[in-house]
Amino acid sequence: MATEIERKFLVTGDGWRAQADAGVRIRQGYLASGERASVRIRRAGTQAWINIKGATLGVERQEYDYEIPLGEAEEMLEQLCRTPLIDKTRYHVPVGGHVWDVDVFEGENAGLVVAEIELDAADEPFERPDWAGEEVSDRPRYYNVALVDHPYRDWSAAERRGDP
Repeated sequence: MATEIERKFLVTGDGWRAQADAGVRIRQGYLASGERASVRIRRAGTQAWINIKGATLGVERQEYDYEIPLGEAEEMLEQLCRTPLIDKTRYHVPVGGHVWDVDVFEGENAGLVVAEIELDAADEPFERPDWAGEEVSDRPRYYNVALVDHPYRDWSAAERRGDP
């Protein structure tokens, strides 16, 4: 079984930018989402994937990724995926032996900046940089699949502050 172990944090400030790479533009959409799994199409640069991810809440979920032809991904994003699509730039930031992904959202989710770290075990120790603010791994509204139905631009002031 393919398992993703990922922790997610709100980003505070721009301290991460000094160590970040140039970033890659990501465009993704969801073909389906339900109580057991979601199916998404993602384009990053000149590559594309179809991804099936378990819908369980928390840091550990089943995940399967398969590369697909770029042209077919574009067709699915335009014709089959729910809208709004997720548009973001992903930056890779090395910190203490791990590489963090910092996602700067655009479009309907502009203003949201989230950092993720993938781990080999749920209890694996890692260095948490000062720009990694509140952990939101267990809050569904920060999952990309949820941002389609309830984009950041529609969040209340309490939601934007990170209140549960």
